[in-house]
Amino acid sequence: MGKLLIVSVGLLVVFTAWLLYGPFGDGEPPKLPDFYWGPKTKENQKEDTTIRPFKINIDEKILADLKTRLKLELSPEGNRLTPPLEGIGFEYGFNTKFLKTVTTHWLEKYDWRAREKLLNKYPQFKTSINGIDIHFQHVKSQSKKQYKQTRPLLLLHGWPGSFFEFQKVIPLLTDPVDSDTNFELLIPSLPGYGFSERSHRPGLGAVEMAQLFLKFMQRLGHEKFYIQGGDWGSLIGTHMAALYPEHVVALHLNMCTSSHPRAHLRILIASLYPSLFMNEVDIPKHYPLSNLITKLLEELGYFHIQATKPDTVGVALSNSPSGLAAYIIEKFSTWTNMEWRKKENGGLIPYYQLDELLDNVMIYWVSNSITSSTRLYSETLTKREFAWDLDRVPVRIPVGCLSVASDFASMSEFHVKDKFHQLISYTRSNKGGHFAAFEIPEIFAKDVLNFINLLEQKAKPRTSEL
Repeated sequence: MGKLLIVSVGLLVVFTAWLLYGPFGDGEPPKLPDFYWGPKTKENQKEDTTIRPFKINIDEKILADLKTRLKLELSPEGNRLTPPLEGIGFEYGFNTKFLKTVTTHWLEKYDWRAREKLLNKYPQFKTSINGIDIHFQHVKSQSKKQYKQTRPLLLLHGWPGSFFEFQKVIPLLTDPVDSDTNFELLIPSLPGYGFSERSHRPGLGAVEMAQLFLKFMQRLGHEKFYIQGGDWGSLIGTHMAALYPEHVVALHLNMCTSSHPRAHLRILIASLYPSLFMNEVDIPKHYPLSNLITKLLEELGYFHIQATKPDTVGVALSNSPSGLAAYIIEKFSTWTNMEWRKKENGGLIPYYQLDELLDNVMIYWVSNSITSSTRLYSETLTKREFAWDLDRVPVRIPVGCLSVASDFASMSEFHVKDKFHQLISYTRSNKGGHFAAFEIPEIFAKDVLNFINLLEQKAKPRTSEL
């Protein structure tokens, strides 16, 4: 009996070791080749490394064309919208009654030239990285206050957002009131988004963007820097931290996720008895698993389309302003608060201002970038991209997470520990949704500053509430 027990324990130890160091083990960061995303005709030319000032100044012809299209879509002859079902809000998608409110405001009240001035408030530039032009804002402190240290911070947005998402947090981070540290902000548009050039060849996924943005930061003179990201910016920033820990000092995310094999194991184990493993606030967001799976099925239809046929949906969205507005703004309803689907206006008003929602839509429209932006899904969800096996590569630098109230995409502190080995700050906010910097700028900025100050002071890891 004793021998049988010893053999059983031995086999269990071997099996556990096999799990932890085999299929569930950590991987090593791959070395990426040097990529080129520009047109083939310029591949052998020397890259222009200059940093060129840029201002948004949209041709009047584009604006006139937009008005013509909106007038047609709102006219009795051109209106092809199907009325919503009785008693339905946003459960079937964007409510067409409210869409008429949005497009009427867009046509009759929205002033692009005034909004353009606001978007040009902070310095903007372009520079060529890996063969394509990258648009970015570069903002430094305007205050006379002397901070003990100024840190370079790369802010990365996602889809269907843009660099516009960060405008409210800029002064809160460059000129904070109660902090010894402030930031020099680098806010790029992702390739194929807004005023950044799209890739001219297939293959530019989230991993390849990680390399591109390392070069971007080096171009601007920063060998060591900090990153903040949400949505795609979260994944790209995580890849950068895993691939280039010698350059990325620390990483802050407002969408903390992990696809590490042990994260999937944690999800399954915790589903058996969640209260043994997780904070009581986190449990309703993630369990029972059937609820989470239902939410994913309801909300990820766009994901599958963009991961498989981005150019097909792009045809429709590039030609119809009301279609583009519905497709983009709908996400600002359900991703901010899924309960808002029951409302005719999707809960968007008064939580958001129509002008601000349309600013983001306009960045996609005037740059004609909706198709190229959605290609990021099809370029990332490929065998080629999965072959880098970065999901198994842990992030070993300090990480801070802001978990907002209504972002179903974020994972709990328990779930992400195998990916982030130095999770020194995990903050739960009872406010906000997926677009945290845009929705709750004060809470967002405070958590970024708290995380960096915690790091500077070399304090112990903490979990907190905001």
